[in-house]
Amino acid sequence: MFGKIQATVLALILALPVAAQAAKVKIGFVNSITGAEAPIGENLTNGVTLALEDLKKKGIDVELVKEDDTGKPEKSMAAFEKMATRDRVAGIVGPYSSKCANAIAKLAEKYKTPLLIPVASKEEITRQNLKWTFRLSATTYDYATILLDMATSLGRPKTIAIINENTDFGTSGAKSAKDYAGKKGIRVVAEEAYAPGSPDYRSTLTKIKSKKPDLVFMVSYVADAILLMRQSREIGITPQAFLGAGAGFATVSFAKEKAISSNVFSSTQWTGDVNWPGAKDFDKRYIAKFGKEPTYHAATAYESMMIMAETAAKSGGNREKIRSALKSGKWNGIMGEVKFADYEGYTNQNKHQMLVEQIQNGVHQTVYPPKYVSKKPVYPFPGWR
Repeated sequence: MFGKIQATVLALILALPVAAQAAKVKIGFVNSITGAEAPIGENLTNGVTLALEDLKKKGIDVELVKEDDTGKPEKSMAAFEKMATRDRVAGIVGPYSSKCANAIAKLAEKYKTPLLIPVASKEEITRQNLKWTFRLSATTYDYATILLDMATSLGRPKTIAIINENTDFGTSGAKSAKDYAGKKGIRVVAEEAYAPGSPDYRSTLTKIKSKKPDLVFMVSYVADAILLMRQSREIGITPQAFLGAGAGFATVSFAKEKAISSNVFSSTQWTGDVNWPGAKDFDKRYIAKFGKEPTYHAATAYESMMIMAETAAKSGGNREKIRSALKSGKWNGIMGEVKFADYEGYTNQNKHQMLVEQIQNGVHQTVYPPKYVSKKPVYPFPGWR
């Protein structure tokens, strides 16, 4: 009789839905939740929220340990150490900024904890031969090359001015633009770096205007991107094209500033109309849940969390097995094909296909490469309204 009861109970357990037998994994997530970079950090948080919903549907119950680095490397490092040692997470996703990601990359090696960076793009992060750090996003070199390839396909620019914030991201982006411009035969006529959050850029922009560049390449986060373009309009800079290296130029808040954002180009890692598996559905779900369009930051965070959590679940939370599976695995989701490879001096770097958007009537439209186009690009810059 007792044996029959045991058999019945076992049969009922096996008949339960997968969700009831969910695999449990503990994953760390470090992000700029507050501070100057919080507006973009919000996109990463929202992307992770949608990922957790989808993971649960797949039978993976994620215990998420969240830490706010406020955009400061020292806080990011403290957060990583806490999650790796005290919380004993299986793996960590984040952080947002290049300065923070660069600071914690070596900690992943020290604590042998898999780190998957969603969006920080400083080239050097994955050029240190680190075995425990993986990056889904493209690099600053990719941000620059896609923009300059587009510009030279649409016109014949001969000169370029570069203006960037003096952070890890900004400096790396500016260097990449300068290097690739040289390869394209485009002469750099101005290089200007600034401290983020400066109240006035008129003197810097006046110098740039005097050089009459064909292209103006900018590397900035949201607030600075808006102010730089407002004052560019005020001063009357009119190049063939304004080129924004993602970040602030790819945000909804920047696009809504129609008086100064119209016809600005921005490199991006993802758009809502790209034909990668699930991208369009993600775009619709995000808008329905959060009431605004997602940026590429949300998409990279979503895909990074999906990859890390699924890999951790299949590996039983074993860090070494997770590292090995990340190294050998392949994925194809809303960010297209993902493979962490070693090439051209990079280690565990995904070779991601970049895109270019242009803001038209307050909306980001995909304008390059041709196979991904949703709208024709407006080139050259038609002037200020």
